[in-house]
Amino acid sequence: MTSASFSRTPVPGQRLRATDRDREAAIGVLQSSYTVGRLTKDEHDARVGRALAAQTYAELDQLTYDLPERPGYPDAPVVPGPRRTNALAVAALVCGLAQPFTGMLSTIPAIALGHVSRGQIRRTGEEGRAMATWGLILGWAGVTAVIAFVLAALLFVVMVAHAIPHK
Repeated sequence: MTSASFSRTPVPGQRLRATDRDREAAIGVLQSSYTVGRLTKDEHDARVGRALAAQTYAELDQLTYDLPERPGYPDAPVVPGPRRTNALAVAALVCGLAQPFTGMLSTIPAIALGHVSRGQIRRTGEEGRAMATWGLILGWAGVTAVIAFVLAALLFVVMVAHAIPHK
């Protein structure tokens, strides 16, 4: 296989028009197949003539369907792949959810990771904004819960101290 075998291929199922560079790529495959003896001179000449007249990728593909090498069309549009999810956003959410199980030790990491991941998502366009936001919300809710617990404990101590009679 050549490097052209791993190149871009057109969007499947669409009859898109090919460019001159795409026709040249198909002709290159035909030429290499002729060179190694897969095509006769007459087959090569006929296919090259059809390649020069081809208007769509489907027409070009018909010329090389029975050959092991496939042309890599340099100008073919490709289907965009799924966008990546930001790993720090996932970590922020996991830290936020893990707070009750870690004795609130994952509270600060949830907040820090949430802020950092939101910045990265803004710059890179990755997925995960909702996860980062929920990690932040859970982290700040954890901070609020810890502060409320400490204040409640202090209030309890003060009330107990005032309830004890002084001599």
